Amino acid sequence: MTTLRKTARAAGAAGLAAAALAVTAFTVPAMAAPAGASSDTAPARPGHEATQRAMDAEVKRGTPGITAQARDTNGVWKSTSGVGNLTTGAPRGTNDRFRAGSITKTFVATVLLQMEAEGTLDLDDTVEHHLPGLVRGNGNDGDKITVRHLLNHTSGLFDYLADEEYVDTYMRGQGYLDHRYDTLPPRKHVKVALSHAPLFEPGEQLSYSNTNYILAGLIIERAGGRTYEAEVRDRIIKPLGLKATSNPGNSIHIPRPSSRSYSKLFASAPERIDDVTEMNGSQGWADGDIISTTGDLNRFYSALLRGELLPPQQLKAMKTTRSMPETPDLSYGLGLTRFRTSCGTTLWGHGGAMVGSNSLAVTTEDGRHQLALNRNGDWNAGSLREIMEAEFCPAPPPSD
Repeated sequence: MTTLRKTARAAGAAGLAAAALAVTAFTVPAMAAPAGASSDTAPARPGHEATQRAMDAEVKRGTPGITAQARDTNGVWKSTSGVGNLTTGAPRGTNDRFRAGSITKTFVATVLLQMEAEGTLDLDDTVEHHLPGLVRGNGNDGDKITVRHLLNHTSGLFDYLADEEYVDTYMRGQGYLDHRYDTLPPRKHVKVALSHAPLFEPGEQLSYSNTNYILAGLIIERAGGRTYEAEVRDRIIKPLGLKATSNPGNSIHIPRPSSRSYSKLFASAPERIDDVTEMNGSQGWADGDIISTTGDLNRFYSALLRGELLPPQQLKAMKTTRSMPETPDLSYGLGLTRFRTSCGTTLWGHGGAMVGSNSLAVTTEDGRHQLALNRNGDWNAGSLREIMEAEFCPAPPPSD
């Protein structure tokens, strides 16, 4: 739930893999398990050594732990590095559930595109048509913003997670600790965003805004007559058998098996680490609430790219991208990011982060090679991209 523009100010909000959380690394305590250790992972198969080295390097830089799964023509590779609990030293698990953050956006976009294919709505419908009177004030006009503008972040709407008062209250420091159990209805997020003027006229530019997907979730509910969570469950989670994927609602817990999540909430105390595992799931909602696993995310993106969830016309629309500012190797479609690796491979997927959790899930164009991973600390950002590069553009091991 972050924008590239404001991530450094609001460390811990979820966002694209390219976004960096500007916080200081720390040293893993002595009780931490050895890199690569896990209670439920087999020894790494040949073919992913570079990925494992990149994971281990990230742990050495201070991340508590990482869990990853890759799928390719040789089968499934699962591995971990570091710890899932800084107090006990218990390792991360290969089947850990975690808050997937803005990866949720791909689920939301898929539901809306399915609804379009069914004739329930049109991507060029206005927000005003589905949510009359909601997007008004301070120059914001729901008559000018379409569903497509929401999904590809060209609405111009202010990102509610760029509001400093909101961030101070719910995303960092003592504010987070005091309010992490609060239930926040989606329209509160919209109200925060609409207290600001739009950044530009709809369609003019691309600016990543979590407000867009709060509205997208509300449109799902208005058009479908059911909750956003029910639509995601019945259209994606159940058909694909994603048994470890769920929407938390107002629950504060992550289902087990899972690891603890950690954050550096206080800029004035850069060495302080807080356990932030528990938080009210409503503080994410349709822009970033889904809880999942690496295996389920790989299954989801493989099915999506292979045409199992959308007709060709809708999948083509989802993959019609616009370049992201100052990031020539990234472009954004409808809830889907296109990545270009250093070796020229095109990947599709999404990144996501919540307070205490950073995730990335990507797949090749044909859906046959996937990588999904999560780290349970929200600093040292950028390293997930390094692990992705190691998987898809592996360099030879360093010579002794």
